[in-house]
Amino acid sequence: MKRFSLSIVSLTAFLLGLIWVVGSGEAVQKPETKMIFLADTVHINLDEQEATDDSEASNEDSRETLFKEIKKFNQTVYDIKNRYMEDIDTKELINSGIRGMLKNLDRFSVLMEKQSYDRLMESTHGKYEGLGMEIDSRDDYIIVVTPMEGTPAYRVGLKPGDQIREIDGKSTLKMTTSDAAKLMRGPAGTSVNLKVKREGLSKPLDFEVERAIIELKSVNYYGVIPGTNIGYVRLSRFAEETSNELREAINDLNSKNVDGVIFDLRSNGGGLLEQAVETAELFIEEGKLVVYTRGKFAGSERRHYSKAIPLYPDKPLVVLVNEGTASASEIVAGALQDWDRAVIVGRPTYGKGLVQQIFPIGADDDVALKLTTAKYYIPSGRCIQKPEIQKKEDATDNMAELDAEDSANADTMNISDREIFYTNRGRVVYGGGGILPDVEMKNEAVYQPIEINLERKRLFFDFAVKYVAMHNDLQPGLEITDDIIKDFKTYLKDENFNYETDLEISLNELKDLIKEEKKNDEFASAVGEFETIVEKDKESDFNASLDYIKRALKREITSKLAGQRGVYEDVILKSDEDVLKAVDILKDKSEYTRILTEGQTIGQSDTKEK
Repeated sequence: MKRFSLSIVSLTAFLLGLIWVVGSGEAVQKPETKMIFLADTVHINLDEQEATDDSEASNEDSRETLFKEIKKFNQTVYDIKNRYMEDIDTKELINSGIRGMLKNLDRFSVLMEKQSYDRLMESTHGKYEGLGMEIDSRDDYIIVVTPMEGTPAYRVGLKPGDQIREIDGKSTLKMTTSDAAKLMRGPAGTSVNLKVKREGLSKPLDFEVERAIIELKSVNYYGVIPGTNIGYVRLSRFAEETSNELREAINDLNSKNVDGVIFDLRSNGGGLLEQAVETAELFIEEGKLVVYTRGKFAGSERRHYSKAIPLYPDKPLVVLVNEGTASASEIVAGALQDWDRAVIVGRPTYGKGLVQQIFPIGADDDVALKLTTAKYYIPSGRCIQKPEIQKKEDATDNMAELDAEDSANADTMNISDREIFYTNRGRVVYGGGGILPDVEMKNEAVYQPIEINLERKRLFFDFAVKYVAMHNDLQPGLEITDDIIKDFKTYLKDENFNYETDLEISLNELKDLIKEEKKNDEFASAVGEFETIVEKDKESDFNASLDYIKRALKREITSKLAGQRGVYEDVILKSDEDVLKAVDILKDKSEYTRILTEGQTIGQSDTKEK
């Protein structure tokens, strides 16, 4: 069985040359490894084929040149190891050379040390100790793709799109996601400080987040939406037990004979490819194409079809997506859209669809090469990957020019610039990366400074803990009364809660300028009037954000009384705008049918062979 593409042959030759020069020991081939496929950051595939014989022949000259160039590396390693003025660690020298070779590739092709590899594998099962969020690298900094529900990152109010500028005082500029994860993970009970830049705010935010044991559950909640006969399933990740958890949820909803199902993939950062395929086959006919991958060579294409009779084959289905919907969740949403099996509601998805393989390097398993080898395509022929997300070094130049609203939406292309594709029934869908919803929802409301600071300082959470402890007779489903609001105001006063408004930040900048120019006396009166305005502005902030404050208090108190399930049933399913829109669509059968048949006059399209 052939396992290595030209890139891997080249890298292997390079490493063998290094071993010969520095005498690192005997080269031993790694025993065969169990195949694991991921539609997130990695796609491990030991069955990948090399090029055809014709391709091999056409590359002879380039290979000859390649081996000549490898000698330069050998000589450089020899000179550095034996002639440099100080001792050099051989392992680090070689690893640095590999990182240099990967520098100009896409930003998902990296050298993984054992700890990073172990963390990647643990994300597919079990638990870990950390903050509980999906992160990525964009615009030269680390961004939050999504905080996982119920985790420390979620509770302190970190949001998708937040840019992490510092971790415990260390700048994240040019930092890899694996290095950032290493800094943020640690023993449960310890804390980490994050300095975060949020879109629309001029001043960075400081978050003190306490690490905890993160349970990696896939189905966070399922049940029937109160007051309806519509089922709801929330899936947060694709891991080893995802399909089993989903089957349990769908079987239970089927037993209740629901009229429709809302499948929530918002802020789902991806996971195992195998589980994405098994998830799709719960809803589409057996034998349908779910996703295929295509790499450099003709023989590299791999197709994945549904292999089981669906549990929920024909009843109405709505899938919720947003800018945090990525990789495996985009495969599922895209396949259901292409086969006209579901109405997609929400905001444009992230656009992460690079296939990667992990190749162990050496015999001691301390490092592995994570190399991008192909891209993911959904049945209509659309590629999930967005071009700007693929880039590594020059991503800043392009991303800096993006409109802030487009960046927040994870949609950086105008519809007119996107390539047109067709679903199985002939509906128009668009390429260019990511999944565009059939029904697009407006952006989430912009958070006000008072709301941001109440969340990041965990004051809703801390107040709820104390309030529930002081009121033993509380029951789930409580409403936030004026008395509770009064108690919360008193709590904020006792905690000396304070924050800077945008107006106050501008005033402080003006004060600094006045001081620098030594004109304090001249502007003292004007500054005093400005300070009075700022204080009055703060007094009105609480009332202006009262609806948000009530929802946040209800969320946290309900969470203490009834856990996450209670939060879904008493808060999310009753007030979430995307969920309510999905309910309206499922209740209106003519509207649901209209969306799924719109564009059918274009003609049937054989999505399987496109």
